[in-house]
Amino acid sequence: MLAGSVGRLHAYLIAHFPYRFQVTIADNASTDGTWAIARELAARLPGVRAVHLDEKGRGRALRQVWGASGADVVAYMDVDLSTDLDAFLPLVAPLLSGHSDLAIGTRLSRGSNVVRGTKREFISRSYNLLLRSLMGARFSDAQCGFKAGRTEIVQALLPEVEDQEWFFDTELLLLAERHGLRIHEVPVDWVDDPDSRVDIMRTALDDLKGMWRVARKTVSGAARIPVPPRIQRAELPAGMSRQLPRFAIVGLLSTLAYLALFSLLRTVLPPVGANFGALLVTAVANTAANRRFTFGVRGRAGAARHHLEGLIAFAIGLGLTTAGLALLPPTASHAAELAAVILANALATLIRFLLLRVWVFNPNRHPTPIPRPTPIPHPAPTQHPAPTQHATSPQHPAPIPRPTPSGRVAPSGRVAPSGHVASSDRVDLNGDSELNGPVDSSGLVDLNRRFGPKRSTR
Repeated sequence: MLAGSVGRLHAYLIAHFPYRFQVTIADNASTDGTWAIARELAARLPGVRAVHLDEKGRGRALRQVWGASGADVVAYMDVDLSTDLDAFLPLVAPLLSGHSDLAIGTRLSRGSNVVRGTKREFISRSYNLLLRSLMGARFSDAQCGFKAGRTEIVQALLPEVEDQEWFFDTELLLLAERHGLRIHEVPVDWVDDPDSRVDIMRTALDDLKGMWRVARKTVSGAARIPVPPRIQRAELPAGMSRQLPRFAIVGLLSTLAYLALFSLLRTVLPPVGANFGALLVTAVANTAANRRFTFGVRGRAGAARHHLEGLIAFAIGLGLTTAGLALLPPTASHAAELAAVILANALATLIRFLLLRVWVFNPNRHPTPIPRPTPIPHPAPTQHPAPTQHATSPQHPAPIPRPTPSGRVAPSGRVAPSGHVASSDRVDLNGDSELNGPVDSSGLVDLNRRFGPKRSTR
């Protein structure tokens, strides 16, 4: 696959890509013949080089190759070329022009054309829904192996990205969005590779751990890179900074209790029955704990209504966990069952928090009526002759009208470019044995120059 994919990419770039480029094959500690093939391709094809790493990890490969690149734009794509190459120029064009800071391919937009199985579709959509709801992400597809970025931006973000494997992309995007950088999305044509070696369950669990770490880091303000003033002034909604950590603690304890009950009931019940019993018990306890500790509601008033409405979140969690178990084959191990319910419970936890905050414990839903004060009688005032009024002077002059706002909002600032759009006239593309790769190509020089001539087809 490697030789065919690199040859196809190289021929496409020469024929259709109007900028200088470099293709880097990053070999992640492979134990087969990948490194020998990569070296042969680098010796035979101009503009192709090979890099060997002693440790595995997509994030580790991208960190090393991107961190050492001198191109204007760095990018990577899956080595199986699941994404149609016609989307590559639209991916890097807004980066070369300086319009955007990062660019990603998306398989989840209406304009995308995707061929893949139901299981991968469900996991991908669930994961990205978690990112949008729990992390506030505005990009639609964090996992598509088709991304690019302006090198100066990427290299500024790399020191703050901790993950070295599959969560690297997501962490980079979340960090960029948190700091007000612009992310461009390109709908892609994408065909699933049935021979993928990715461990989906392990990757899903690692992604959930990464999301928790990034959320904690965001709340604490640990990640700090130069950001626009409008981002520095941004604050969480009222009460959110107090509610989030408490809800997370309650959710963690509830998840541990759920896993213990599920494992215990699983010895005498089928997976669906064990899931129902464990989820029902922990859902009731979770609602009570969040009522008291997260949202500060005390007393019995409204308790029955709160628990009844909390059962709606239980029903959503039951549907998600049951669907996750249903996707597993009948011979799935107990560890696979636990991984499926953990992933589904994470999504249900996010929905639960939104329901509890916006609906169940929203203080504005049932406001307490304020009694009208009883008027205090006053003695009748002493009568005095009214002053003479002039016909042109009203007794109660009309109030002076207050000026109305114009309704215009000043445009928010963005990070200013450094004075030129690109300087090395190259784009850096990555490709490796774990579906990674840089594209080193130069296209724009500065604002006073035109694009260089297109390379001749070879």
